[in-house]
Amino acid sequence: MALFKTTPHLLEKIWGGEYLNKINSSRFPYPIGESLEVSILNNQNCKVRFNSELVDLGDLLGSNLKYLIKFLDTSDNLSVQVHPDDQMAKNLENSNGKTECWFIISADVNAGIYLGFKEGVTKSILEKALHEKENINELMNFYKVSSGEFFYVPAGTVHAIGSGVVLCEVQQSSGITYRVWDWNRVDKDNKSRKLHIDKALSVLNFEKKCNDLNFFRYQNKLLSCKNETLINHKDFSVEIFNIEQEQNYRISEKEECSIIFIDGIGNIDNNSYRSFESFVKTGDNVVNVQPKSKTTFLKIY
Repeated sequence: MALFKTTPHLLEKIWGGEYLNKINSSRFPYPIGESLEVSILNNQNCKVRFNSELVDLGDLLGSNLKYLIKFLDTSDNLSVQVHPDDQMAKNLENSNGKTECWFIISADVNAGIYLGFKEGVTKSILEKALHEKENINELMNFYKVSSGEFFYVPAGTVHAIGSGVVLCEVQQSSGITYRVWDWNRVDKDNKSRKLHIDKALSVLNFEKKCNDLNFFRYQNKLLSCKNETLINHKDFSVEIFNIEQEQNYRISEKEECSIIFIDGIGNIDNNSYRSFESFVKTGDNVVNVQPKSKTTFLKIY
C-alpha cells in the first residue's frame, strides 16, 4: 500500500460559499458548502485512484477509518445543532457518536462561531426560548475568529458556524446531527427545516465547566508554530506542522494517517501538492513532504 491522493465528495448547501467550488476547479451552478476530503460514510465516500481505477475510499480501507475530514465554507449562518456522544448515539440511533474539532482557515471581518451556552442557561430556559421562538443565538457564546485558531467541539456541545468562515473540520466518522434551531428561517413555501428538539434536549450539556472556552481547548497563532498537537481523541489525533521551504518532513513507514494541506505548494515523493489537497497514507511506505514555499498542513491519525 502507499500514499493516495483523495478526490473529495462535494456537497451542495444553500449556505455554501464560492471558495470550495473555486479551489476544486468545479463548474457547478450551485454553492458548495462542504468538501469531504477523507470520508467513508455511506453515499459520501471520497475517491482515490487505485490500480488505475477511481474507487471509493471505503472500498480501499473497509470500515477501519474512525474519523472524517472536511472543509466548510459558509455564506450564511449554519443551524444551531448538537451531536450525541457514543453512548447516546448507540441508544438513540444504534450508531457512533460525533465529537469534532475546527481549524479556522479564513474568516471575514467580524465573522465567528457560536459555541456553548452562556453562564446560567438551563434546559428549562432553552425549552421556553424555543417554544416562544426567541433568538437562541442570544443564549450562546459568540467568538470572532481568524486564521490559525483551533476549537474542540465535544459531543453534547451546542454550536453553530457563522457566515463568512472557511474551516477544516475533523470529526468522528458519523453523520448524526440534531438541529436545535434554524434562525426562524422559512423557505419560499413558508416552511421551516425539521428540528430535532426532543433528541437534542436529551444530549445537550448545560454544565458550566462544559460551556467554557477552556473546555473547548482553544488555541491561536497556530500558523506561526513549528509543530503542535491539537487534540488526542480516542478516534483521531490532530497535529499541525508549519515547515519552511528548505525543510522536509518525513512520515515513517509504519504510520497510517491523512495529510491535509492548509497552505503552500510543494512535492510529496515527487508528486506535486497545493493548498486544500488531501492524501491518505496506508502504511508500508515512507513519505517525504518537500515544500516549495512555507507550508502548513494537518496530520490526522
